[in-house]
Amino acid sequence: MAEQASTTAYRQARDALLALQGQHDRALAEFRWPDVGERFSWAVDWFDAIARGNDACALWIVEEDGSETKLTFDEMATRSDQVAVWLESLGVRKGDHVLLMLGNQVQLWETMLAVFKLGAVVMPTTAALGSADLRDRVDRGGARAVVANTADAAKFEEVPGDYLRVAVGGAPGWETYSDAYAVQGRPFETVTAASDPLLLYFTSGTTSKPKLVEHTQVSYPVGHLSTMYWIGVRPGDVHLAISSPGWAKHAWSCFFAPWIAEATIFVYNYTRFDAAALLDQIRRAGVTTFCAPPTVWRMLIQADLAGGPGSLRELLGAGEPLNPEVIAQVEKAWGLTIRDGYGQTETTLQIGNVAGERLKPGSMGRPMPGVPVALIDPLSGEPAEEGEIVLDLSQHPVNLMTGYLGDPVRQEEAMHGGWYHTGDVAQRDAEGYITYIGRTDDVFKASDYKVSPFELESVLIEHPAVAEAAVVPAPDPTRLAVPKAYIALAPGWEPNRDTAREILRHARENLAPYLRVRRVEFYELPKTISGKIRRVELRDREAKAFEGGHSLSEEFRDEDFPEIRG
Repeated sequence: MAEQASTTAYRQARDALLALQGQHDRALAEFRWPDVGERFSWAVDWFDAIARGNDACALWIVEEDGSETKLTFDEMATRSDQVAVWLESLGVRKGDHVLLMLGNQVQLWETMLAVFKLGAVVMPTTAALGSADLRDRVDRGGARAVVANTADAAKFEEVPGDYLRVAVGGAPGWETYSDAYAVQGRPFETVTAASDPLLLYFTSGTTSKPKLVEHTQVSYPVGHLSTMYWIGVRPGDVHLAISSPGWAKHAWSCFFAPWIAEATIFVYNYTRFDAAALLDQIRRAGVTTFCAPPTVWRMLIQADLAGGPGSLRELLGAGEPLNPEVIAQVEKAWGLTIRDGYGQTETTLQIGNVAGERLKPGSMGRPMPGVPVALIDPLSGEPAEEGEIVLDLSQHPVNLMTGYLGDPVRQEEAMHGGWYHTGDVAQRDAEGYITYIGRTDDVFKASDYKVSPFELESVLIEHPAVAEAAVVPAPDPTRLAVPKAYIALAPGWEPNRDTAREILRHARENLAPYLRVRRVEFYELPKTISGKIRRVELRDREAKAFEGGHSLSEEFRDEDFPEIRG
């Protein structure tokens, strides 16, 4: 049977990017997003097209006890057909919003594909949420169906609504997911327009109430060609990304990018992080491309890397900027460089250090092919060499969300002036390399100098006592504000005066005087449920203490240590 025109166009664009890896200038000049036509379904027009009759491993899940599940591309196509037919028999229709709250288990991937095939909309949700947050998601997201594990079914007792309930493992009053396997599946045809909604993602809410991001049949499925290109994943590779279901990064690296490349998605499930066990699995499974957030990389460099990288070819860091010290330690041990990348829930990969290209220390690389990245002055809105990262809307960014569902105010804030505003600030050098400075809300002034928390945090984390750091402005009557570091200590270090002295000494010796950290406090860093540091809480804590006229007794100040002040 002849291949669909949409499939052919998609394949040609994919193959062009694979061929251009290591030739970024050519990729920037030559790549064009594929025209997939007016009707498009990634699950049908791409996944099924590459999966039927394909016995290569598509999904490989290993549990902590050593048990594992392997499924071929053909098996994933067939099983998702069954689930789609079964969900359809239960009333799920095109356009319905399906809240999906599962872990890294086979049913997650099956259901994603099945819902896509029906033309319904997936609303991924983390199992870490409680009933209050789920009420908000069911209500604002307009959920018509929920798919969850037995262990989470009870949370929905306090979530009102006339929605279909499906439990993996079964639950009283819920449909039992395994019934789908008794159904005769059938191949599905495309029922969706390219502009139809596909995914709804709640952001992690680092500074405010989570936004509801809407993506189409094109913005993520086609847009993630940029993510595949950045990762450097190729057909036949084994790709591992440490990511929790429910967040956009999971769709990036645990769903779209590997399967666009026709690679194996490898998953290692664990209840408690064990660096040695993870490294053993990476070597045993022959993982070739590995992406992890900075927190995981920081824990890995505290483990024994002497066993080597196994089959690893590409190392990636994503989620938050990765400190140069971590990159240097991994490079010294394995001879491989962790490549940074930048994107958001609202987009796919926008900027990155790509495979085979020269890296500049501290830079997150250059724009991806087809992604119209610019920097603008936040006040004038004019292009600048240092400013907010934006996307040029006049160039119709393929990998950009439709918008924030049901939130016209924040939609207008994000899209005003002909730009999509990321809220992140960066610098660009003469060769086009972009270096992250921080969130527009996180950058602050001290003694009239602009301070990037990330720059200071990168220096702090070089000290062996520091596992993680968050720098915020501490109000000061003389300097307006001074940099204060909230520190999560590495194992073996005590939160005492001696440790504070050593960290402040390290900062004094490695930072310019106007950037010097003036205060330190050992503290459990507040984070979103996706693991990002909520600096807004720390800023509020400082502001309230200052307004109340009292100091924080747990903090150490540089004036307490005349012996290091010189």
